[in-house]
Amino acid sequence: MPQRAATIVGGGIGGLAAALALHRRGWRVEVLERAPEFTEIGAGISLWPNALHALDVLGLADAVRALGAVETAGGVRDRRGRQLSRTDNAELERRFGHPLLVLHRADLLRLLAGALPADSLLPGNEVSAVRGDGERPVVGHRGRESRPDLLVGADGLRSAVRRSLWPDAPGPRYAGYTAWRMVTAPLAEPPSEGAVTWGRGERFGCTALPGGRMYCFATASLPAGTPSGSSEHAEMVRRFAFWPDPVPALLAAVPEDAVLRHDLYDLPPLPSFVRGRVALLGDAAHAMTPNLGQGACQALEDAVTLAHCLDGTPDVTAALRSYDLLRRPRTRAVTRRSARLGTIGQLSWPPAVLLRDTAARLTPPRMTLRAMTPVLGWTPPGHRATATNGDIH
Repeated sequence: MPQRAATIVGGGIGGLAAALALHRRGWRVEVLERAPEFTEIGAGISLWPNALHALDVLGLADAVRALGAVETAGGVRDRRGRQLSRTDNAELERRFGHPLLVLHRADLLRLLAGALPADSLLPGNEVSAVRGDGERPVVGHRGRESRPDLLVGADGLRSAVRRSLWPDAPGPRYAGYTAWRMVTAPLAEPPSEGAVTWGRGERFGCTALPGGRMYCFATASLPAGTPSGSSEHAEMVRRFAFWPDPVPALLAAVPEDAVLRHDLYDLPPLPSFVRGRVALLGDAAHAMTPNLGQGACQALEDAVTLAHCLDGTPDVTAALRSYDLLRRPRTRAVTRRSARLGTIGQLSWPPAVLLRDTAARLTPPRMTLRAMTPVLGWTPPGHRATATNGDIH
């Protein structure tokens, strides 16, 4: 079979993972990224066992583990600091074959980019036109056109590929709350385990990064586009400085210019992730809220599944139909589940908050872990299942 060519629009985690998965199966790949370099700033990322299984397929799981910190335990607390639930991550690894790993997004991006041929990475290439109605898709960028055998739209929530080829698809929908992300300076005594604290219409979470740093995140129910005060850091202090330990100490360790803020959106379900020789992947296909920590994890699943479906067949269109059948039902279910968890976490009416916190406190840890099995027990296509076939209903 002659070497086939793939153009991936978007140089984030999903796009680079798809390029690497295809490259290792003999495809010639190019990754078009509109930013001047392949990097991300300012935030951590949680890689759950299902994501690490995908990275196993890419040959990078051990390298990623060397860059990250294994979270030994985590849980949920109430606004007064009382433990509501706890997750035993040793049991998580026993059940699903990998631990929960936390690292900086930029480190993961560098690792993925470094595994690809340098000449396949094309930063500073914003897509100007996409057509998919011919025998091969056409992508216009930087004064030239690519006509690959396969086009992958991995260009995020506001995907240009999706807008061009799915013009009638609904746009992103606001989740009802905004989020802040930040990384502390190294701490002399970082918290021994991660935790999410639930308030009324607000949440604050933390998890360990290598080198004594902590990745922190917070949410607040606000109309989309609500401005902060003098700075995002000052807004964090105003909202959370009097929350229970370790929140005040963590905020004190965050540099004033290190707080990122984004209103949160997800994507209504699409009727298909594919159109001819074009496939959507990651946030371009199924953007979800971060409540399950599954956005990048699902993109990594997408990448190895796409490559698996294309492996050994010359019929790209049929392979993409298989990809769609495998990925669309699963990601739709994960998106719904993440949205439900966000609704619960953002409750603000006091009786509802009391009921939520009581239910969390009374739920046995084994039931919590069992409920996570449909998401975390995913196994790459063609590999023997570990805990479950990965279906969610």
